[in-house]
Amino acid sequence: MGVRFKGWGVAVPERIVTNDELSKTLDTSDDWIAERTGIRERRIGGSAKSLGVLAGKRAMDDAFVDPADIDFLVLATTTPDRIAPATAPMIAHELGLSCPAMDVNAACSGFMYAIRTAYGLLETGNKRILVIGAEHLSRWVDWNDRNMAVLLADGAGATVLEYDPNDTDLLSFSLGADGSAADLLTCEHGGFFEMDGKEVFRRAVRVVVDSAEKALESAGISADDLSLVIPHQANIRIIQAATQRLGIEMERAVVVLDRFGNTSSASIPLAFDDARQNGRIKPGEFALLTGFGAGMTWASAIIRWS
Repeated sequence: MGVRFKGWGVAVPERIVTNDELSKTLDTSDDWIAERTGIRERRIGGSAKSLGVLAGKRAMDDAFVDPADIDFLVLATTTPDRIAPATAPMIAHELGLSCPAMDVNAACSGFMYAIRTAYGLLETGNKRILVIGAEHLSRWVDWNDRNMAVLLADGAGATVLEYDPNDTDLLSFSLGADGSAADLLTCEHGGFFEMDGKEVFRRAVRVVVDSAEKALESAGISADDLSLVIPHQANIRIIQAATQRLGIEMERAVVVLDRFGNTSSASIPLAFDDARQNGRIKPGEFALLTGFGAGMTWASAIIRWS
């Protein structure tokens, strides 16, 4: 079975919050934040629904498909607008879709989990799936917490996946989860995000490298064959450590967290669209998409761009 990426779309709030702005209320500075995270600014505003609608509409327009062409909507989000109902049906309504719609929560691995779910749905007879990663993380941030306030941001990214009987863009997957690490990164009902940064860093590098190596082996290629690595945009030091262990130069990694911060399930589509818009990936080239998140979850995939 083959699956093709037919279109991409992204959406970010208009409001830009710089490191300098945060330094006015937190004991921090632009240099401190940039050195430790790679982030210079982030976008704040909107909601999972409003950002998801805009990204989804742009992906559908890019794919030249109408609402009637979409058979299923899968929304990856850690920050739904409500506990119930799910945000996906509301997005589907705004987009004029008349198909099944559901949320998937795998934290920052969510977009990759949603892609894997969409692949399975296409295997069962669906023709086109709209996959969206949309987050309103700022709603759950304690803006007096220096550790988390500098990291998290809002945004959305989407893609249209289409069944193709002849060839495929998706070559392999490697997903996993370890609930014993659930307390390392949490957000309780009515609370704020909290994180054991050092332990998350240690485990994140390990699971990204392991899942990437498994995905590469399953696809029958090596790290040397990759034109790009499109990682979850959590922290520049995690990206640097993971690519180094994989033997991949940082020049091949797509980094947009300096502009957008950590947007959880929206970060990989934001980075992918940036690479596509800037001509960094060409037909026939291989790319590694890889992420990790609270849960602890992780996911990697190898694509061959068409």
